[in-house]
Amino acid sequence: MTDQPKKTIRFQIGVALFIAGLLSPLLVPLVNALDLSTEWKATLSGLLLLGIPELLWVIAAAVMGKSGFDYLKSKAFGLLKRYALPDSVGPVRYRIGLVMFAVPLLFGWLAPYAHHLTPGIAIQALGWSLGGDLLLLASLFVLGGEFWDKLRALFIHGASARFAEPPGTPK
Repeated sequence: MTDQPKKTIRFQIGVALFIAGLLSPLLVPLVNALDLSTEWKATLSGLLLLGIPELLWVIAAAVMGKSGFDYLKSKAFGLLKRYALPDSVGPVRYRIGLVMFAVPLLFGWLAPYAHHLTPGIAIQALGWSLGGDLLLLASLFVLGGEFWDKLRALFIHGASARFAEPPGTPK
């Protein structure tokens, strides 16, 4: 773990720049509400989504210095590792994650054939699709790291499944 750097003004400015880079895409709706030409709106929105965040992060890293950037990175990845993706999960969380994983897949597979049964879906297709995508993505975090390994094994030719023997099973 990287030692905490001194809370200098450089470190604080670097953190502020990093946060500004994270939040800059949230300004896109404001740009679209402005009375500008379509070209300017598209340019500014594109910069707020793709150019400005990266630029601010590079500047933040330069301002903070190596030790400050390493500290910030270790804290961010430490939080992600601690809360987002445990290696193994309990059976209830696993079942909930499987439902979250399967529902969007089944819905996406059946929706084109059963759209007449649910007329509102055709009108709000983008919303339903985005909701399903977010649910599928969230399910990967709920299912934990072992599921990621199982999913990854699907794309490795030589991978094979190994089932753990239940406790008390004779060998």
